[in-house]
Amino acid sequence: MSHVVSIKCEIRDPAAVRAACQRLGLPQPVQGTHRLFTSSATGLAVALPKWRYPAVCDCSTGQVYYDNFKGNWGEQKHLDALLQAYTVERAKAEARRKGHQVTEAKLTDGSIKLTISVGGAA
Repeated sequence: MSHVVSIKCEIRDPAAVRAACQRLGLPQPVQGTHRLFTSSATGLAVALPKWRYPAVCDCSTGQVYYDNFKGNWGEQKHLDALLQAYTVERAKAEARRKGHQVTEAKLTDGSIKLTISVGGAA
């Protein structure tokens, strides 16, 4: 039986943030308080390609703080890729934790299809 799921992403799992960075070939995130243009944010800072300031993931609230000055200091597609990679890594980890097998396929539109087989270990 097949089911389609939509996910609203909250960043709460530091291990999945690290896995997403590895998946995207980004430096590992750094925990701390990080400067954004006129403010700061505390959490895991992810250095996105050609972004002036990091995206900071506050795993206690699920929020991501960033300042890309409406695309002038960093392309939105890089943040979107991080959120997609995080969601995939988090879903895979949870499925495997429950003993399910996970297969992944990248679709032509850039989305990622995960198939979770109940009962099979990966």
